[in-house]
Amino acid sequence: MPSRRYVQGWGALSLAVGAVLVTTAAAQVPAGGRAGGAAAPAPAVVMVGVCSSSGGLCRVPRTLVTLDAPTTVTLPAAATGPVDLVLRTPGRLADVTLADRRGRRIAGRTGADGTGWTSDVALPAGGTYTARLVVEETGRDGPRRRTVRLAVRTAKAPAGERLTVVFGPGGGERGRAYGVGQPVTAELSHPVQADAPLARRIVERALEVRSEPRVEGAWHWVDADTLHYRPRVYWPARATVRVRSGLDGARVSGRLHGGPSRSLTFSTGARVEAVTDVAAHEMRVYRDGRLLRVIPVTTGKRGFRTRVGTKVVLGKEPMVRMRGDSIGITRGSREFYDLKVRWATRVTWSGEYLHAAPWSLDAQGSADVSHGCTGMSTEAARWLYRTVREGDLVRVVHGYGKPMTPFGNGYGDWNLGWPEWLRGSAFGARKAGPSAAAGPLRPDL
Repeated sequence: MPSRRYVQGWGALSLAVGAVLVTTAAAQVPAGGRAGGAAAPAPAVVMVGVCSSSGGLCRVPRTLVTLDAPTTVTLPAAATGPVDLVLRTPGRLADVTLADRRGRRIAGRTGADGTGWTSDVALPAGGTYTARLVVEETGRDGPRRRTVRLAVRTAKAPAGERLTVVFGPGGGERGRAYGVGQPVTAELSHPVQADAPLARRIVERALEVRSEPRVEGAWHWVDADTLHYRPRVYWPARATVRVRSGLDGARVSGRLHGGPSRSLTFSTGARVEAVTDVAAHEMRVYRDGRLLRVIPVTTGKRGFRTRVGTKVVLGKEPMVRMRGDSIGITRGSREFYDLKVRWATRVTWSGEYLHAAPWSLDAQGSADVSHGCTGMSTEAARWLYRTVREGDLVRVVHGYGKPMTPFGNGYGDWNLGWPEWLRGSAFGARKAGPSAAAGPLRPDL
């Protein structure tokens, strides 16, 4: 009977989408083979298969292809899961890269034993990709390496809806600097409901945030069409943050596929934090941990208490008109006001500011007389206005007001603990490792 041996060379690979296909490529050596019993080199064999991103058994027919010549494989529309490359003959994958036409790499990882590689995401529809595999094997003369390539095409997405995303802050103003408390926001063009956890995981995995220096961070679903991303601790000072979407062409659910979205790059400035101690009637302003100034202030009186907790600067206005009816005070009542206010730094959408209040100088540093804002002298308000930027942190401690809400009235994201933040991810609570950010920004009060 003819003998059977494993294919020599770089070996056989199993290429699957969403599942590992177990294959073994073999070659028959004829009884009347070449002198010395050595078989002619067999071509490298690749098994191409398709599975759904929902997992389970791979039931789509698979195709064998050889790589002794340039080879292109077209994956059908059912290819909705990650790509797996598995070496099934002796050897290991020394290096694997998968890139699109523009040279952008698809992220992935090699298994612990070095025989398999899996992409982090599914390949978007309607694309052409090149897989470059460096296979290390042991020959008669010691270890040797071979490099092979495989072109992979994905089927075009069917006509239908396209899910795109708009990133914030700044609507994509490249390179603009923000404070270290600024969350990244993602506004989706179509809602993805909580009862579609697989679709949410596809979306979340495709929204990529990278920073230099690196930090630990996560997305949190605010509602069906809004996500926020924040680090475990604040962004490092003078960091660069890059945000991009890998949704283009990805199948999200049913006939909903991702569309192209504009990326976002911004930087952070110095670590600036304004801490208002309501009980002490003063604000302390820090930059990179160093105290810059102590400012006497007045905060919200009984019935109009200033919210406690951590807020983020939303914007600044040199002059703003404030009226009592904007917060529910009836015109003509004793508490009604209509004022033009200078040097106003906004911290909530409902109208809480840090601003000049020359009419309350006698109370600043000793009593709470405002309708919820933090008032100070005109000179101090002007200095603060020029010192802080969007994304800087404003904390209110030792107060009597209601807690700042995490969402809906500005950026209260930092009022959620890290485990609670992770529970808002489509991947659930994960073990929180140490953050790369350099510790708390504030002294203990």
